[in-house]
Amino acid sequence: MLSIKRVPTVVSNYQAGCGGNCLGKCCLLGAKFPRYTFRGEKGRKYVENDGLSDGTGGMSLFDTLLMGEWEDRMSRGLFRYDVTACETKVIPGKYGFIAQLNEGRHLKKRPSEFRVDRVLQPFDPSKFNFTRMGQEEVLFCFEEDTGSKDHHEIQQFFLSPHVSASASPSVIAINVSPIEYGHVLLIPRIFDCLPQKMDRHSLLLALHMASEAANPFFRVGYNSLGAFATINHLHFQAYYFNMPFPVEKVPTRRLSGKFKNGVEVHELLNYPVRGLVFQGGDTLQNICNQVSLWCIYLQENNVPFNLLISDSGKRVFLFPQCYAEKQALGGVSRELLETQVNPAVWEISGHMVLKRKQDYEDASEEYAWKLLAEISLSQERFEEVKSSVMEAAFGDSDDILAIQASEETESIGLLKEVAVNGVPGMVSDEKRCLVHQ
Repeated sequence: MLSIKRVPTVVSNYQAGCGGNCLGKCCLLGAKFPRYTFRGEKGRKYVENDGLSDGTGGMSLFDTLLMGEWEDRMSRGLFRYDVTACETKVIPGKYGFIAQLNEGRHLKKRPSEFRVDRVLQPFDPSKFNFTRMGQEEVLFCFEEDTGSKDHHEIQQFFLSPHVSASASPSVIAINVSPIEYGHVLLIPRIFDCLPQKMDRHSLLLALHMASEAANPFFRVGYNSLGAFATINHLHFQAYYFNMPFPVEKVPTRRLSGKFKNGVEVHELLNYPVRGLVFQGGDTLQNICNQVSLWCIYLQENNVPFNLLISDSGKRVFLFPQCYAEKQALGGVSRELLETQVNPAVWEISGHMVLKRKQDYEDASEEYAWKLLAEISLSQERFEEVKSSVMEAAFGDSDDILAIQASEETESIGLLKEVAVNGVPGMVSDEKRCLVHQ
């Protein structure tokens, strides 16, 4: 069994208690929150700028509301530091890794307080969870409109009736230790107190969130336990960043064939972290069904993973990883450990959040590659995981035509000309990363 150092947790903005305004049963009576509803009928197709409803051709209603509510909380001093004052730069090189100096996040974010060697762990009400956050940290409820028959009324935003724990709405709340502008949390069915465990319904909700934003620079991320989720209460993260992430630009190789619903699975090429990309299909439900099968298999077999939702829900990146386990087993170099960087979904995507000024000033493509290569499963282990998922999830199903990699190489993302070779530090195939089964 791994020996994990436990640390005290900063539970919320209310250090000495709930302050009479939390989301727990002690304070919830009479609480009201704005409610954003979206059209979520089964089989909803992708539509360009589907979230645009203000008639101006500009920002989507979702974007307008989220930014306005987030800036309101910023003006009220609810964040632990001013993230807009953090220095950010693009690291010179072919990949364009992004470095941010965020010393406040290191000093003030909530640390983990659970085992990192188990992807699935039961919810523990004695640990910090999002029902302990202040009501003012909630921006609005985010839910499917299941009652309206008028599909011309795509979105609605209004003050909801009194919120009750039995209704258990999904909410969007600020991340009080933000990485970037507009950094928020999506908490599905908040009062059900679900552990950090992926399920199809919650993934579809996150895809709808990305779709409603209708903004290519708004991404949604997920970290499993063991892959640097710090709170064992089901949640996704999201924020705005006004340029492509490096992982969105790298070439891929499509696995031969496609699913009946048109979803394609691609494998990343020439990137330090081995991963898969899901794209295609006509609906959010199609891509959700395929991605969730992989996520559920990984977590049930104790393989930590990170997930990035990109292109307004049209592409999903999946990264099995093993850094936390290697760290606990003493397999990570002191040089990398001293940076105190926990490589979660944003770092893997190429947005490096650095906590020391010297590391920021010295940041190079070689350093970024070296750090990310430590996260990746070995080629051997990655192939085992792919084969096992396909066998377990699909067996001989007609849904999959083939899983062997084709010779065809395709480029994805906003820039399609990137092809990088010979970058130092690529993880060796001989360096197998063990994952407890």
